[in-house]
Amino acid sequence: MSLLFSQTSQIEGDIETLLDSISNSVMMFSEAIKNYLNDEYDIFLKRMQEVKILESAVDELRRQIRYKLYTKMLIPESRGDMLSLLENIDNVIDTTEEVLILFEIQKPKFPKVLNKDVMDLVEASCKAADFTVMAGRGYIKNSDMINDYINKTYFYEHEADKVENRIKRKLFGSDEIVSDLAEKMHLSKFVELISKLADDGQDVCERLSVATIKRSI
Repeated sequence: MSLLFSQTSQIEGDIETLLDSISNSVMMFSEAIKNYLNDEYDIFLKRMQEVKILESAVDELRRQIRYKLYTKMLIPESRGDMLSLLENIDNVIDTTEEVLILFEIQKPKFPKVLNKDVMDLVEASCKAADFTVMAGRGYIKNSDMINDYINKTYFYEHEADKVENRIKRKLFGSDEIVSDLAEKMHLSKFVELISKLADDGQDVCERLSVATIKRSI
């Protein structure tokens, strides 16, 4: 049983369920963007709906966990750090939903020549998010692996930044892309939105790093 919860193992189980749902949303996000780029729009819409269902379930579960933390958690000094983790890691699934909804509403038209680069960005951003979830699990279980997961999140966030800049250079500098400036700016915004998933993961891990140090003192 976790050092954090003593007799409140149900809370730990609820948080594991929440993290599972966030992990699933990240996988769905990756597949949905791939479907969109491959003109599989019906499948894209189905995956977007699945992410929306997951996000709603996570919001409800987070509220339940917050209540239980205040009423059952036996180590009050850890409560604030755990609440902060839950609130901030929730941003990851929020971003997956928000980005997919914007794809559905605005329908950006990426040139096919950029498809591989966009999927490289999706992969780096999703790996950062995946390692963020692993770091959250590590914090709950007081795992020795937490710093490794945090470092991997930072690594993939940096990789996402590099791919984001690579796409923008191609977008604005390649003769193969004949879109007008307004369309290029539109596509650039979507590149930034995909990269935000990695930024959210980095923000969570920065807080986790501080919380881990506090717990070790």
